[in-house]
Amino acid sequence: MQNDADAIRSVHLAAFPEGERDLISDVAVEMLSETASPPVLSLVAEVDDTIVGHVAFSPVTSRDTKEHLGYILAPLAVGPGHQKRGIASQLIKSGVQHLSELGSGVLLVYGDPDFYSRFGFGVDRGESYTPPYQLQYAFGWQAMALGDVDFPSSSVRISCVSSLSNPALW
Repeated sequence: MQNDADAIRSVHLAAFPEGERDLISDVAVEMLSETASPPVLSLVAEVDDTIVGHVAFSPVTSRDTKEHLGYILAPLAVGPGHQKRGIASQLIKSGVQHLSELGSGVLLVYGDPDFYSRFGFGVDRGESYTPPYQLQYAFGWQAMALGDVDFPSSSVRISCVSSLSNPALW
């Protein structure tokens, strides 16, 4: 996957607006060499042997107990010429299926509830987990279960991999 770093960077640079694209593309590439346990899952979508989409799923832990809780979906991008074709949906579904087979707990995301709700994410379930930094748009913090998960009754503060440990991302 590290060999795909330039193509993955290009997808994220093209998909995000100025002001965000450099930061997000750097995170996407950093995820490729992130040493985490369990490991980061990074998936690409190709059309005619060209990478047109990318998503990363990285592990999250309880800040207090260091217990593995599940994963966070970030970042996700599809090149502008390939958007509105279901590529992002397929990347998400493939990642969810893979992580569900591992029995990975919870999956978190910070994004548009209208988009992510179709995959099973919910803002109400996101309230069970406190992100590592103050959110610019609190309504975008969501969670879904990957298998049998008992969502905690009081909010659990999470820790992320180092690539996502930047307040500017939140």
